Amino acid sequence: MLDTRIILSGFWVAVMLTYLLGDVLRIFAGDFKAGEIGGMQPSQAMWLGIAVLMLIPIVMVVLTLTLKYPAIRWANIILAIFWLVFNLSALSGYKAYDKFLLIVSMGFNAMTIWYAWKWEA
Repeated sequence: MLDTRIILSGFWVAVMLTYLLGDVLRIFAGDFKAGEIGGMQPSQAMWLGIAVLMLIPIVMVVLTLTLKYPAIRWANIILAIFWLVFNLSALSGYKAYDKFLLIVSMGFNAMTIWYAWKWEA
């Protein structure tokens, strides 16, 4: 069996790639206008917030492999719950392909929570 750290890191990579796939599909589908989000022009503070938000799964890959137990166990649980709730709250505003990808990413979040919860050092 693989080390729990590797499994959890793999879930974060899967979440990150699922988000990236959604972004690529939105570009190819023509579902966005460059420089706008929902018809408005974001401020630099909004772009910074988005960057921080989207950096979480990337940072979690590294932290899951390096941070000591039990701190990383709780970080995985808390942040996966955050992403699950965040994506669930925004689900209605997306097209079918985006909804599908968000549901898949929420599945990865649920598996992250489950594996981290069951993790015993």
